[in-house]
Amino acid sequence: MTKTGATPFSGVDALRAAAERAARQIPPLWPLETSVAVNPFLGQTHLSLAHTAALLGRVGGVPVAMPRSWYENRIRAEEISDDDLAAALAASPHAGRPADVAALKAASRESRPAPDQLPTVADLAARASGIDWPGLLADRIGVWAGGYFDRGQALWAAPRRRSAWTAWRDNAIHDLTPEIMGLKGFAAFVAEAPELPEDAMVRAVARLGLGAAALDTYFHQLLLSLCGWAQFARYELWRAELAGGTDATITDLLAIRLLWEEALFLRYEAAVADQWAAVGSAHAAPIVPSPHDVIDEILQEAAERAAQRALAGALTAPAPKPDSSRPTLQAAFCIDVRSEVFRRALESVDPSIRTLGFAGFFGVFAKHRRFASDIDELRLPVLLNPTVTSAAGDATDRDADLMARCRARAKRAWGRFKLAAVSSFAFVEATGPVYAAKLVRDAFGFDRMPMPNDPAPRFVPEPDRDTRVTMAATILRAMSLTDGFARIVLLAGHGGNVVNNPFASGLHCGACGGYSGEVNARLLARLLNAADVREGLAQQGITVPEDTLFVAALHDTTTDTVTLYDGDVATDRHAADLARVRRWLDAAGRVTRGERALRLPLASDERAIGARARNWAEVRPEWGLAGCRFFIAAPRRRTAGRSLEGRAFLHDYDWRQDGQRGFAVLELILTAPVVVASWISLQYYGSTVAPETFGSGNKLLHNVVGGIGVLEGNGGSMRAGLPWQSVHDGERYVHEPVRLTVCIEAPREAMTDILRRHDNVRALFDNRWLHLFEIDEAGQLAWRYAGDLRWEPAAARAGIDKLEAVA
Repeated sequence: MTKTGATPFSGVDALRAAAERAARQIPPLWPLETSVAVNPFLGQTHLSLAHTAALLGRVGGVPVAMPRSWYENRIRAEEISDDDLAAALAASPHAGRPADVAALKAASRESRPAPDQLPTVADLAARASGIDWPGLLADRIGVWAGGYFDRGQALWAAPRRRSAWTAWRDNAIHDLTPEIMGLKGFAAFVAEAPELPEDAMVRAVARLGLGAAALDTYFHQLLLSLCGWAQFARYELWRAELAGGTDATITDLLAIRLLWEEALFLRYEAAVADQWAAVGSAHAAPIVPSPHDVIDEILQEAAERAAQRALAGALTAPAPKPDSSRPTLQAAFCIDVRSEVFRRALESVDPSIRTLGFAGFFGVFAKHRRFASDIDELRLPVLLNPTVTSAAGDATDRDADLMARCRARAKRAWGRFKLAAVSSFAFVEATGPVYAAKLVRDAFGFDRMPMPNDPAPRFVPEPDRDTRVTMAATILRAMSLTDGFARIVLLAGHGGNVVNNPFASGLHCGACGGYSGEVNARLLARLLNAADVREGLAQQGITVPEDTLFVAALHDTTTDTVTLYDGDVATDRHAADLARVRRWLDAAGRVTRGERALRLPLASDERAIGARARNWAEVRPEWGLAGCRFFIAAPRRRTAGRSLEGRAFLHDYDWRQDGQRGFAVLELILTAPVVVASWISLQYYGSTVAPETFGSGNKLLHNVVGGIGVLEGNGGSMRAGLPWQSVHDGERYVHEPVRLTVCIEAPREAMTDILRRHDNVRALFDNRWLHLFEIDEAGQLAWRYAGDLRWEPAAARAGIDKLEAVA
């Protein structure tokens, strides 16, 4: 037996700790019905990009930056300037960085070698035998996992009352495929494995001759090889921990994968032992970035500084003079980058319109039940737990509209039946003729998808008055909306309305847990229209005029139409106002669709946009959040009238109000909306720079598995991340992979204090997964966060002067 680690393996405690660390390296994957963007580098935020490149290169051959030609083309086109390169070079903490800008440019013209991935035992066995063992084990584990994790699609789903380890063993002892392919005695080997997964892992590690130092990256590699299944198991752990518990599924998957390694090692030991000893020693070595990793990090930083320079230029453009009169309409939209285009269009329609941005769940942390449903939907950021419960309709709705309830339940049951495996052939043969007319309508895009139209939601149970007043005051202050109320205040959630798209929930509101945002908007409108709540608000210094009406709405980001839920409230005194608001929204929709048509392939004009949502063959109904690169928290006057081209998350924030209350809102922004936006930004980044690992592949080849995720083709591992069509239009990238730049108008001392108290958020900025700027009194990017709680002037010369001083 060969020892391959520098430190001898010390037993179950060391193994358990290594398995825990490896599990934390894997990002979670939410199921398709509630899919939200996830940072694929979530486990590496304590590392720099260069260190992450070295780590992921070792365990998966994963690139973390674009090919060198991508940067070189931008340098040649002067999109990345010499000043950007010099500043990025000066900011690099690595000793092996290029000597100067000329050397960095020369490096950009060289192709970097592919990351040097270490082989697994399965890889070595495949080389020795000519049998695709990695593909085979991925297929066999995937077939079992599709049933075990199934959420209503599989014909025979495994019972979830058993652990994943136990369920897999019971399945594997009856699976003869490995033995047919040459792994003789595999079923008996599984049957004789220890009852506890930890014991099986201890035995396997000992047989593989691994020392403690080798376990972290080796375990990480095994989990990474399981792709979406490991990520879904990580989601199960995430969800359990959020509720105060734990879950061992991801550790069970590691034990399963390790058992395969042990079996293959015993089968091919004579052929692979020497190679495996070298691999184990390599796993035990420290993670050290190569010169290529350092160069990639610097080039990526330069691309991001170029984007920041462009933003600084946009913020210096002349802005319209603010109107101090009372607005006719205030419209609050989600901070989603798609809202930036619509907000700008709406403000251009009439000078009396003001818009503002706030996270689309509108501060309502709701666990909601739709009409005629018994499923709890968590309509809040996935980082948080619900604080209120709600349901659509009341007793009157439930009793008076029995047929509507039956139709709603039947529609959902019919949808589940159509997706079930047992329905595949029988369903088509039995109901095909019935669907003839619908097939024709769908093929020509005649049907319009209905917007969510449940009865008005209500809190269940209704909180007492003091709780509702506190909730309303907290939300309004977080929105920086405490005075100057218009006659109509629109609260516009958002959702994407598309057909035949397993990723549809990914076009909804990430802040609403992957659902559309109308429920939260309707709940808040009801809260703020309540007379007793307004009385309580006045006692807290927030006076809402008697003639102000809050109205919920839903912005369909695919068609840029807006649905008003004015039926939830009494509108007799505001009928003329609402008619005018509808005209304004229609006009803004036309302007927005016209701008979006310039980006979408084969969209000749704004009229073609709506047809894309109804086209069941359309792989690009909209671009989602592609292009996102900035997060700006400041008063709207800093960005009003400036086109940010749908690339910025815009959060209204007034630090002067917030400073009187200890910067509580600033802390919330940095620890919640900024983190959610970073997940979105880095999902797009990862799906662009490493589509084979962090993307879900070609939409045209997707098959839904388990109701959870997709396979690319008819087998293999479950894929996670964005489809290729979400970041590429067939000829070029539509998402430029730059890490998010966060710009906040607030004293940097306050931001520093918050970062000091939140290590996880600070790590994002210290390791440059996010960039942070202070916006000054003139609305310009004045100070850049330099890491380690330090700031430096944001002027372009700052980094160059630093570089010259070092030289």
